Parts: sequence; structure tokens; C-alpha cells
Amino acid sequence: MLIKKLSTTALIVASMTTFAQAREHIEIVGSSTVFPFATVVAETFGKKTGMPTPKIESTGSGGGMKLFCKGDGIDTPDITNASRRIKETEFNKCHRNGVTDITEVLVGFDGIAIANSKAGPNYNFTLREVYLALAHQVPENGTGPKLIDNPYTHWNEINKNLPATKIKVLGPPPTSGTRDALQELAVEGGCKTFDFMKAMKKSNKKQYKKLCRTIREDGHFVEMGENDNLIIQKLVNDPNTLGIFGFSFLDQNAEKVKGSKINGNDITFENIADGLYPVSRPLYFYVKNSHRGKVRGMDEFIKEFVDEDTFGEEGYLVDKGLIPSPEEKREKYSYNAINSVKLKL
Repeated sequence: MLIKKLSTTALIVASMTTFAQAREHIEIVGSSTVFPFATVVAETFGKKTGMPTPKIESTGSGGGMKLFCKGDGIDTPDITNASRRIKETEFNKCHRNGVTDITEVLVGFDGIAIANSKAGPNYNFTLREVYLALAHQVPENGTGPKLIDNPYTHWNEINKNLPATKIKVLGPPPTSGTRDALQELAVEGGCKTFDFMKAMKKSNKKQYKKLCRTIREDGHFVEMGENDNLIIQKLVNDPNTLGIFGFSFLDQNAEKVKGSKINGNDITFENIADGLYPVSRPLYFYVKNSHRGKVRGMDEFIKEFVDEDTFGEEGYLVDKGLIPSPEEKREKYSYNAINSVKLKL
């Protein structure tokens, strides 16, 4: 009888401990680009439901994935934002640490801006010029096939029609999805305009990726962490400096900075949506489904985020700079649709 009582008491204590571990607020980490969109949704969710507004930390896409995949406990984040799709290595790490039930949501799209102060010159770069300015190694004499450490210090050394100003670009760290997009879409995009580099992709893909995506470290590209506001401040103070961040952030600071053209195309809502602006990327968030039911309001928050009035063509996130995904894509990521699909890579 005493053993039975003790067992019952132990169960009650265990139940109370589990309940005490549950949080009253949602914890979100990840991309600095998705951060402003998630913040608006969180505030709207709080006003509509009366539940605590989710706590959101801007850690960068890679940093967010690291925290999200650390484990399944209630002391880990419930959701992580990302300005790129989850990598296979991250997915595998999640599974090793017990995070095996994940929902993926495509939020929409964003463009990568190469911006400067409105008081500075107007730039019209080709992808090749971006590569020659930012890559660690570039073709000798601008033709190759021999590669040398990047010798370019001024823009007019790359193209005489560009300003005779020092190459100085402020950008995100390696943990940022914006950095991943810059390397893959812009730097590699310019690298493969050289035929001998494009051929290397078939013969030695690992070497090709290393050479085409590695950013120079000689002071002409300066890592600024995840603080895009600091980049804006420095651009305003120095009109000859360029900075890299998402279109949505450019749009929010349009009175201070302007985006460069890439391959003759302005960075605009329409050009990104139509695929004309070449440096654009998808935005995601990932949900730890084991926390649904343990953390109050997760289902309601997700439902708010994927509502047509939120991320659709007439949704309130469009006013904040989000480029919505096509209708058929949005249907795939509707609340009912995402609840029936388990993420697989």
C-alpha cells in the first residue's frame, strides 16, 4: 500500500515538473532578414489572441539552426527563421539530437541589396564585377586561367567606368543566410561567367565551390555581425562604402540608402518577384513539432503566419517588403497542408 502511494506521488511530482517546464511564451531564433517579418507577425498574434508575444532573437540563419538543433528540451527554441533552406548537415544534427519532427514553411522571397548612401554614386554592377571585387582569388589579368590573390583595391581597376574609389564592402558573417546567398548567388554567379571556372564545376565540384564562394579577407570586405542598423549608419557616414543586406531592410531605410543595379536590373519588388533581379533567395521558418502543445500559442502563431492576409499577395507582410511566393506555393504551405507533411531532405 505504501509503495502504491509513493508511486502515485512520484507520478504527480513528475507531472508537475513537466508542466513547470512548459513555457508561456514562444521562443524564436534565426535569420536577421526574417526577423522583421516574424516580429510583425508576433505582435499581431499577441494583439489578436491576448497571449504573450513571442520572444525573437536575431542570431543569423546558421546560429539559429545551431540552437534549434541542439536538442528537443523545452529549454531550446521552438522555431528558427532562415534566409535559406536547412542544410543536410543541420538536418542530420537535428536528428542526432532528437529533433526528428520538423515542419518547414516557405515564407516568401527577398533580394540581396548591395547598397550605399543616397549621397553616394549610382552603381550598376555585373555579377562578374561583384565576383572580382569580393572573391579571395580571381583570374590573373581578369582572364585566367591562372588564379591569384585578389589584387583589386579600387572599383575602376575592375571596370574603368566604375568610380575611382576604394573597394570597401560591409557585410554579414558566415553564420548569416544573407552571407550564404551573397556567396552562392552573387560571387559564384560572377565566377561561373568565366568558361574555365564553369568547366571546373564538372571536373572538380568541391574545388570549384571553394574558389567561387570564398570571400577575400584583406580588409576590403568587412564583417559587421548581424546588426544591419550599424551597416546603415556607416553607409550614411561614408558615401563611398557599400553594404550588403536584404531588400526588406533596404526598403525600410529608403530615405537613407539606395540599392545598386545588378546586370542592369534595379532591386525592386517587381524585379525580384519576376526573377529579373539575379540576387534573390527564399525565406523560411522551421517548427519543432514536439513543442506544440507544450508551449502555449504555437499553433495559433503558425496559423497567423501562413494566413493569406499575412504572407499572401495582399498580406500585411508585403507592406514590410516581403515578396510573396506564387499562389500554388502558398497553398502548399497553408496551415492544413504543412500539418500533414514531415520534413525530409
